[in-house]
Amino acid sequence: MALKVIRTPEQWRAQLSSQEYHVLREGGTERPFTGEYTDFTGAGTYSCRACGAELFHSEHKFASHCGWPSFFTAAAGDSVRLLEDASLPGRPRTEVRCAACDSHLGHVFAGEGYETPTDLRFCINSVCLDFTPAEPPGKA
Repeated sequence: MALKVIRTPEQWRAQLSSQEYHVLREGGTERPFTGEYTDFTGAGTYSCRACGAELFHSEHKFASHCGWPSFFTAAAGDSVRLLEDASLPGRPRTEVRCAACDSHLGHVFAGEGYETPTDLRFCINSVCLDFTPAEPPGKA
């Protein structure tokens, strides 16, 4: 499991933009189809913008056309935490949080009919992610 990252709200505010803070630390959501990684298809790794923990890999990203980047699995079994989210009456959801810093990333949905190996859609806010391109072959 990743090392835990603990900061005060003041430290998070100093590190993150107001939109990043709202989504990552207050559980907000960016507007659909506005995030930089929604339709992005580069090869590489997606990390938590708040703490840098590795979260998702490009080979697990798929075009869901839902307005946010979608992945069918997380990078490693313990890179994210899943929590019951009953904030919308009559519509229970599962929240996805960074396991290292407990930042809100988005939600995960099952059984929506996407043809993925897991039948899951990790619907993640772009503002929560940083992307690191894969090293070209022979450059490692």
